[in-house]
Amino acid sequence: MSRLPSPITIERPHPDRRRRKRRSEAATAWTFAAPSAVIILGLGVVPVVWSLLLSFQANNLVTPSHWTGLDNYRALAEDPRFSEAVRNTLLYVVLYVPLSMVAGLMLAHALNRRIRLVGLYRTLIFVPFVISATAQGVLFSFILDPDFGAANAVLHHLGISSQGFLTDPSQALLVLVAITLWSGTGFCLVVYLAALQDVPQSLIEAAILDGANRRQVLRYVTLPTLSPVSVFLVLWQTINALQVFDLVYVTTKGGPLGSTTVIVYFIWEQAFKNGAAGYGAAAAYVLAVVLGLTAAILRIVRRRERRSLEGATA
Repeated sequence: MSRLPSPITIERPHPDRRRRKRRSEAATAWTFAAPSAVIILGLGVVPVVWSLLLSFQANNLVTPSHWTGLDNYRALAEDPRFSEAVRNTLLYVVLYVPLSMVAGLMLAHALNRRIRLVGLYRTLIFVPFVISATAQGVLFSFILDPDFGAANAVLHHLGISSQGFLTDPSQALLVLVAITLWSGTGFCLVVYLAALQDVPQSLIEAAILDGANRRQVLRYVTLPTLSPVSVFLVLWQTINALQVFDLVYVTTKGGPLGSTTVIVYFIWEQAFKNGAAGYGAAAAYVLAVVLGLTAAILRIVRRRERRSLEGATA
């Protein structure tokens, strides 16, 4: 009579051993994550908290500071230069964001077809986007120089009187918008071009079979499909426009007569030029609140559009 094999017993690790193993794995994970965590805390969280506390103090970054509460924010509300900076920034955003998106959409629609040298045209339009704003400012400072610039030389040959451009208070901000359009439209072009290539051809063919012309296809088929991309571009371009600084610093330094002083340049001027770090920090947090509200509003709009699209396709 054969004997049955003895049952196999599985030895379970002792609870203390499992605990030590988990602690060892956690220590290894924190060893790898610690450098990144230190960098994030040192360059992100700590400066944000410190600048928030700074906005409630009178501080020039040299002598000891003292607590002033909301005095910096009250002073901002009564400062005509800050009000002018807010107006200039809003005007810059209102002009730049829609113009860059419309120009990018038109160019993307024109280049979303098989034409000769289409790759070259796309590249030439996108190249200005990768040029730094500082380099753009230096370049256009020479081109738009009122005395020796190439722009006035061309206008002179055309019989048009010389223009002040960046030295004329009535033109300077509009010229900055034009310079930014020259560089920022390329980004909108690339985003819209990628989105146009993802539009289902079946929808376009169905609209054409129903008798729709090009304009109707663009209005009722293409543009609704591009609405999520448009919301993203509105958010992206608005944030970039609110943060414009280096182009202003290189070209006009807030002038002439404060006509190009934007919020970020005002913050830099108060904190590092005038030595009012607490006042500049308060202005920075006003800008942060504006950016947060902009992002929140556009996120709500995007959610509503997504729900409407889901309801339409259901």
